[in-house]
Amino acid sequence: MSVPDSPDLEVINYQLPDEKIAKHPMANRDASKLLVYQNGHISDAVFKDVSQFIDSNSTLFFNNTRVIPARLFFFKETGAQIEIFLLQPILPSNIISTVMEATQRVTWKCMVGNLRKWKDENVLVHKLSDQGTTINLKASIVDRDNKHICFEWDDADYSFAEVIELVGEVPLPPYLNREAEPEDKPRYQTVYSSEEGAVAAPTAGLHFTDDILEELKQKGVKESFLTLHVSAGTFQPIKVDDARDHPMHSEQIEVDIQSIEEIVEAKKIIAVGTTSMRSLESLYWFGVRLQNGNNSFSIEKLEIYNDSQTLPTRKEAFQSILNWMQSHSLDKLTGRTEIFIMPGYQFRVCDGLITNFHQPGSTLLLLVSAFIGNDWQKVYNYALNNNYRFLSYGDSSILLPKS
Repeated sequence: MSVPDSPDLEVINYQLPDEKIAKHPMANRDASKLLVYQNGHISDAVFKDVSQFIDSNSTLFFNNTRVIPARLFFFKETGAQIEIFLLQPILPSNIISTVMEATQRVTWKCMVGNLRKWKDENVLVHKLSDQGTTINLKASIVDRDNKHICFEWDDADYSFAEVIELVGEVPLPPYLNREAEPEDKPRYQTVYSSEEGAVAAPTAGLHFTDDILEELKQKGVKESFLTLHVSAGTFQPIKVDDARDHPMHSEQIEVDIQSIEEIVEAKKIIAVGTTSMRSLESLYWFGVRLQNGNNSFSIEKLEIYNDSQTLPTRKEAFQSILNWMQSHSLDKLTGRTEIFIMPGYQFRVCDGLITNFHQPGSTLLLLVSAFIGNDWQKVYNYALNNNYRFLSYGDSSILLPKS
């Protein structure tokens, strides 16, 4: 499978009227509409009935990342506001879970609003209060060019996760064009989120409720969890003429050995969200690497287009991962991926996808078009003409091209 020709970006730049974008979540998570795409046919449903469209021999893979309040606001003595947006950890580790548990000092790569008004020698201070405890959170520039910001606080009883929970705001997608409101704090999280570190929600999972999860379980559908900490790069539109030149964002994946075992045994795999799909397909390519004697889990954006070898089956690739983890006494695997799935990609792991409706000209829309071919246009035209709500707080679809 060689690198495909650049897809026609004019095609995926469909017209999305502003009124089609859901600016707020629905009152009930599972009340959203569900577009059902099966074997080329489209029908309408409500998300609370999603279990009707999932075979009992399926395994659903969920991304259990938890969105952190990544927008931090500081004020200079002059009153000038400095906004700091957390992007990726640098110290004491580049492993997000480790940094979230750190106490007293961490360094992050950030986006900084009003950076030119913040001099290197100026340390910004934000006084926090938590049930009678006062915490001084300080921010200082350690590398202006790379926007590395050091955060320090004076109470070792508080982890960085707890500190930013007190001071940070929910990092809503830019296309909502509004400030975060109290309802966003619970609603811009999935009910099963547990691993803190994302700066954007895996939005396909926002529709699930505990009742739906229990209904699926009673039906015999298996569930499994992995973690991909969604980065701000997920919102970056393709701005180059050749999509293959798009600077694909890198995201961190964590998966435990139980989930690898479940993939080995799975009969039919349905990814809940594009982030789960990217994780699963990336893991397959890590299995390929292991078979070639390379144990580096860092998947480059175009290495998945490789026709120079006979590739293993899904089960063979994941059995290689399982064997490697067992031989190295590993319970958890951590890696990074910048996998870029576009038309021409042959899916190795996923048989189905549950996902929302994505931005025009986005890498996520390219992924959908790779999965269901030109029928993505039929799906999106249907959604536009039948009052579906788009983007993060919008409605959902279940795509089963070979069910």
